Amino acid sequence: MISYGSDLPPVARARCERCFTTRDGGVSQGVYAGLNLGSHVADEPQAVAQNRQHLRQMLGLASEPLWLEQVHGTQVFDCQAAAPQQPPRADAAVTRLPGQALTVMTADCLPVLLCDQAGTVVATAHAGWRGLCDGVLEQTVQAMGVPGEQLLAWLGPAIGPSAFEVGDEVRVAFVARDPAAAAAFHPHVPGKWWADLSLLARQRLARVGVEQVYGGEFCTHTDAQRFYSYRRDGQTGRMAGLIWLMS
Repeated sequence: MISYGSDLPPVARARCERCFTTRDGGVSQGVYAGLNLGSHVADEPQAVAQNRQHLRQMLGLASEPLWLEQVHGTQVFDCQAAAPQQPPRADAAVTRLPGQALTVMTADCLPVLLCDQAGTVVATAHAGWRGLCDGVLEQTVQAMGVPGEQLLAWLGPAIGPSAFEVGDEVRVAFVARDPAAAAAFHPHVPGKWWADLSLLARQRLARVGVEQVYGGEFCTHTDAQRFYSYRRDGQTGRMAGLIWLMS
């Protein structure tokens, strides 16, 4: 489990909790060995249910977290605007409801957690390259209804800049939206680039006023003991980032 605490203002620290899971613990076996939280990856359903229950107990959550059906898009689910379907089809979620934990599942894509300095609203976002390029972070910040300058963001474990190989079309798509994105791509072989997801996320957050951004130092691809990685293993489990307002 990876958590961040000292980087929060005192008011938010008293009202907000957040963490990122690793693959440590859990009862899943084989290629999913550890704390797999993904119910869509062909793991034994009973094992996933046990892992999720164990997570709730570890975090002291009174109710089930909100799990999303992530589709690499930009849809943001608002817990107060609609009753959740099971699970909502979205790549981000926002809530002002105390005790409602939000999740984002990943195994190389970038998980992003956000809260405001006053500790009144929290959000999660699934920032794979497609969603990130199309504006999932901007949509999430807008849904939070708070100026970006009043928000804090945490970047969880994701594939690192020395492991995330992409084609010309990915670089072109990002640079077309923001020329500064060119700094996040470094040549690898002809037609291929190393891409820095964390830098791209920081750039996008900065454009909407979010300058207080933490984390982004853990690479899922290079640390098989701690993290699941789809690019490394193909068939694998999922980790989660969680954030909630305390009751």
